[in-house]
Parts: sequence; structure tokens; C-alpha cells
Amino acid sequence: MAEAGNIESAKPKAKAPEAKAPAPVATLSFEAALAELEAIVQRLERGDVPLEESIAIYERGEALKARCEAVLREAEARVETITRDADGRPTGTAPLDPA
Repeated sequence: MAEAGNIESAKPKAKAPEAKAPAPVATLSFEAALAELEAIVQRLERGDVPLEESIAIYERGEALKARCEAVLREAEARVETITRDADGRPTGTAPLDPA
């Protein structure tokens, strides 16, 4: 039998809300990765983030930057230019030469 003064210990304790884990960087769209990267930059520029957290979000920012660059490279590789003959008529397509 529970004591009257010990009723609180008999109740199940509510769990603190857990922070939602960020999505894996490799699964993010360009837009989502860029938005998160911009938010990280803003937080770091404010300068009110503890050192350990600053390091962690900076590392995530580096991964997000790499993701954005990779998605842009993939998109660039898919872009094609229209080729034309001497009279200016379209003849087909060729890969875009970014150089």
C-alpha cells in the first residue's frame, strides 16, 4: 500500500520532449539543405551558441554545403544545350560544357 506522502512516486513520470533528430544530409533536397545551412549561418553569426554546439552545427553546415555542391554538380551534368546546324536549325542536344 502506497503511503499518502509518496503518491507522486506511484505516478508514471512524463518524459521530456525529445529534440527531433535532423534528417540525414544525404537525403535532403537542395532547397532543404540550403535552408538549414542558412539557419546555421545565422545562428553562428549571432554568436550566442555555446562552443560545443557551435562546433557540432558548424560540422553539420560543412556537410550541408557539400550536399548542396553535389546536387548542383548533378543538375549541371543533366543540363543540355541545343545544337544547331550552319543554318541555325536545331539538330539535337549536347551536354553542357561548364568549363
